[in-house]
Amino acid sequence: MKSDLHPKWYPEAQVTCACGNTWTTGATVPEIRTDVCSVCHPFYSGEQRIVDTEGQVDRFIRRLRAREDTLQEVERQKSSRTSPDLPVAALELGARLEGLLGEAGISKVGDLLTILGEKGDDGLTSLRGVGLKALADIKKGLRARGFVLPGDEVPVGGADAEEAPAAEAA
Repeated sequence: MKSDLHPKWYPEAQVTCACGNTWTTGATVPEIRTDVCSVCHPFYSGEQRIVDTEGQVDRFIRRLRAREDTLQEVERQKSSRTSPDLPVAALELGARLEGLLGEAGISKVGDLLTILGEKGDDGLTSLRGVGLKALADIKKGLRARGFVLPGDEVPVGGADAEEAPAAEAA
């Protein structure tokens, strides 16, 4: 059998509670400190004192408010990305194309969307220096920012969605 296998035993170990209560017991350490004992524990004492000093409900409410704030910030950023008042430069189309659009008096994304809605693709390709590749770059930039272009709307289920193809075929 191995020698010095068992820890040293202290038959007179002193236990001290946070409430001030002390007692003696046998243990492997000479002194034990505890937060709650049978004298101060609500189950044994009958008091309705809350032992939780951290305030878990308060922490939960703080986390909930932080989550709401984060969701509002994300929604604000999302709405600012798709604002029609956004300058054309935010689409990162390149200096040449931005200059051509500026010469034509188009400075905001809302102007591009208006032209596309009223005149379609021909409204932009009729501008000097704007061809099919530039049109594709403009549409790609708009879609990347979250804008829905005229003609991109997809009918959402229901009877109207089934009647639309039949009306086009006739």
